[in-house]
This record gives sequence, structure tokens and C-alpha cells, in this order.
Amino acid sequence: MNDVPRADFRATYLIETPFPLEQAAEVLAGEQSSGTFVRVAGETDDLRARSRAVVESIEQVGESAVPSLPNAYLERRGVGGPYRQARIVVSFPIDNVGANLPTLAATVGGNIYDLGEMTGVKLLSLDLPADYVRRFDAPRHGVAGTRALTGRAAGPILGTIIKPNVGMSPAATARTVAGLCAAGVDFIKDDEVMANPPHSPLAQRVDEVMRVINDHAQRTGRKVMYAFNISDDLDAMRRHADLVAAAGGTCVMASLNWCGFSAIQALRRGTPLALHGHRNGMAMMSRHPALGMDFQAYQALWRLAGVDQLHVNGLGGKFYESDDSVVASARACLAPMAGGDAVMPVFSSGQWAGTVPATFAALGGQDLIFLSGGGILGHPDGPAAGVQSIRDAWEAAEAGIALPEFARQRPALAQALAFYG
Repeated sequence: MNDVPRADFRATYLIETPFPLEQAAEVLAGEQSSGTFVRVAGETDDLRARSRAVVESIEQVGESAVPSLPNAYLERRGVGGPYRQARIVVSFPIDNVGANLPTLAATVGGNIYDLGEMTGVKLLSLDLPADYVRRFDAPRHGVAGTRALTGRAAGPILGTIIKPNVGMSPAATARTVAGLCAAGVDFIKDDEVMANPPHSPLAQRVDEVMRVINDHAQRTGRKVMYAFNISDDLDAMRRHADLVAAAGGTCVMASLNWCGFSAIQALRRGTPLALHGHRNGMAMMSRHPALGMDFQAYQALWRLAGVDQLHVNGLGGKFYESDDSVVASARACLAPMAGGDAVMPVFSSGQWAGTVPATFAALGGQDLIFLSGGGILGHPDGPAAGVQSIRDAWEAAEAGIALPEFARQRPALAQALAFYG
């Protein structure tokens, strides 16, 4: 027997099962490591000690008379409730995985969802040793680099989304960008469903938009960050990133769930640009309370891939998620995994001056990208007033002054409160 302690990482799950909790937890641990919860031929003590996942703790948190998810395996066997829910912590040997991100994801989030013993499984969080994290690609820019590239050393990075996918040509998109640069935004992004369509080819859009941004930077000394959506196959993404870099751009965006870990890792290694990670589709993993993956685990995996900025939704927005969940997601992005590897959380979805105080109070800081579409473009006095209203709101929040009181001396904020409120 090897007496050297093995190095492990930990995953926390919510499980639901009609079986004894200890049995179900052991099934999960065995399935994702040495094979199964009972010994099989050739499974020696030494092999189990080296390779088998270990159930560290089990805490029952609930019980239900009906299962959260359908399960034909249980129906075939006539197994019914009650269905017990528990948080379990499982430790996995690092040597089972190595510095292999797709295999790490498959280990913590693979066949667990198919297990017949379960009527619910959700990966809640990952606890990865710092020396293991350092074996992966860290964010190249993260919080500090994003601030340096936008020239916004303090305060929130304010941005907006334009929708060239509604049919805008590259020239029309560039005209909109020119107005937004003049309005004082720090950041602009393509929509997630807007990449390289016939009506706005990416090469032409990059050329038109970057000409405007570079001209603005030459006049003002500050370059607005534009996240061009380059989501595509890997070869195309590499070409597109090179195109953006050659034009003087600083950022590209990818739809993470559809491009995949390997493609994003390869992109991170092949471009100096900041990587803006769009999480569209993530709710299919997180929305059901007994199925999928919580954002804490999700963001950890994408940080290992080298993403610099990551969407977390927004407070009081148009999506299903609670404010508490959004804030927890942002805090997870900013929490160090191995030191200096935080990613910039991106707040979006229905954000405007009125959502600022709650955002500041909950986050306790201003390390974020605050995207506001209608809150900037829809301001009755124009985009510049929209930007100013949000900056006013952040100033008020930092000073601990209520927005209506602060707005007495800030006309842009007063108009925003009257119009949107």
C-alpha cells in the first residue's frame, strides 16, 4: 500500500433518492471513479485507495412524497417514496483526472444524471486545491486586465448591448457605436445570436466598428471595449479573433455552452484578447432545483478554461432568477480560486439606474460590468443622459444617499427615475 496521501478535489451535490442516503451516495461516488458501489473483479484495496471517490459527508435536508424527476428504473422495480434529499460531499483523486478540463467536467457532472437510484441530482459547488487550479489556464485579464483595457480604474464598467441581429448593416452598427462612444460607455457587446450573418459579415463589422472606436480613442485617450461575438467552430473563432486583434480590438465574446470547454481553452491560448463569456443556455442546467449544475460549479469550470468576464444576470431583471442567486453568482466570480484569478461578473437583463443601489449593497463593491440596454438607449434625454443617470446612481449608492434625494441635483438621474420608475 502506498502511504503517500493522495491529492483530492471535492464536489458538493444535492441528491434525491428513495434508497438509503449512504447507499445512493456510494453509488454516485463509485460510478464517477472506480466503477460501482460494490467490489468487482480486480478491484484491489490498493486500487480503491488510489482511485475511488470517497463520500466525505451526508446531510439530509428534506423529504418528499413524490419524486422531483421521472425515473423508469424505479418504476420497473416498483420502488416508491419517500424521497429523501441530502447534500453530499464527495472527494475525487486528482490523479484520476489530471489537468484535463473536459474530463474534470465529465467526472463531476457526467453519468450522475443517469443514475437509476436518483430522482434528483444537482452539482452545487467545486472545491479545487490552488495548486491544481494553477495547472489550468487562468483568466488572462480578469478584473484588473478588464479595467486596464477599458481605462476605467475605479467604479463600475458601464456598457450596453446593440442588436445588429435585427438587420443592421455594419455601417449602421458603426453609427450606433459612434453615438455610444460619445455618450460615455466603457463597453459594448454584440447580442449572443449575432455572430457572422450575411447581412452583417463579421469581417466588415469589425472593420467599420473598430474604425469608429479607434478614432474615438485617438481623440479621448480611452478605448471603448467592444465584445465581438465570434462564436463558431474553433478554426473560425481563431481567424475571427486574429481579425479583431489586427483591427485594434480588445475583446471577443463566445457562447460558452455551445462552443465547449476545449474550444474556449484553445481560444484562450491563441489570442491576447479578453474573453467575454456568455452563458446563454445555462438555465437548462440550473433552473430546476433538483437537476443540473449550480452557477458556483459552472463558473469554476469556465474560469479554468480562461474566461475573463462572465454573465450573472441582473437584479430585478426580466429572467426567472432570484436576486439572491444573482448576487451569489457574482460573488463566486470574484472569489479567488488560486489568487489573482477572479473574473469580472457581467450584470445584464433589465438593468438601469434604479437597480444600482441594490446591486451595490448586495455586492459590496464596484468590480462588475453593468450592462444596460433600454436604461441607456431608452433614456428620454438620449444615451449620454442614460449613461450619466447610471453613473449618478452609483455615486449615490457609494455615498449612501437615496436616489430621489440625490436626483434633486442630477437631472439625468431625475429623468430616469421619472421615466422608468
